[in-house]
Amino acid sequence: MVDRLANSEANTRRISIVENCFGAAGQPLTIPGRVLIGEGVLTKLCRKKPKARQFFLFNDILVYGNIVIQKKKYNKQHIIPLENVTIDSIQDEGDLRNGWLIKTPTKSFAVYAATATEKSEWMNHINKCVSDLLSKSGKTPSNEHAAVWVPDSEATVCMRCQKAKFTPVNRRHHCRKCGFVVCGPCSEKRFLLPSQSSKPVRICDFCYDLLSTGEMAACQSTRSDSYSQSPKSSLNDVSDDDDDEDSSD
Repeated sequence: MVDRLANSEANTRRISIVENCFGAAGQPLTIPGRVLIGEGVLTKLCRKKPKARQFFLFNDILVYGNIVIQKKKYNKQHIIPLENVTIDSIQDEGDLRNGWLIKTPTKSFAVYAATATEKSEWMNHINKCVSDLLSKSGKTPSNEHAAVWVPDSEATVCMRCQKAKFTPVNRRHHCRKCGFVVCGPCSEKRFLLPSQSSKPVRICDFCYDLLSTGEMAACQSTRSDSYSQSPKSSLNDVSDDDDDEDSSD
């Protein structure tokens, strides 16, 4: 069906509409062979709190952005090549249900659908697109992925030293290797993680020691288990930044 839709006028028109919704700031999305599989609103677990984001699934990429005007305008476009994506289901618990992890070498995060049926459809379609891409290219699935950041609200004290309390002065930081929320003194070092940045990035002392001694496997974090529990959202946070995890801290 995808091959049949690839060069159809209806598909070209649908992709053009998505492009226009992102405006001049968005990247062009129309290329030969690209098909828009589906779209919908998912709740993305950001650093500060869960936020609604508009997602578009194509046969080769996943695109999402801020909702400015429902079905008419989006901004802060993010494009994720599906070839590098792996997904893992998250157990239901608390207010956030029907979730799964979207993991890539550069960025990983949790999303939640409105219903179990919607979750199943999204996961099935994503897995099918990834499988088809890998089959055509002959590549193997990616076994490296960035850590999923622990939301700020889950940590009142540093997750490494277990002593430093977070305040407006003593700010939270995130280790780019394990995703833990840590204090400044516990994350003063930087290390080059080529899949995430061309420059050395902030990591905690624990991960730095492991990486420096070559024990990278021990430092690799699998965040799936930690997301079997629902994070507590901060109701006082009014930040509307698209991806708080993209900040420098």
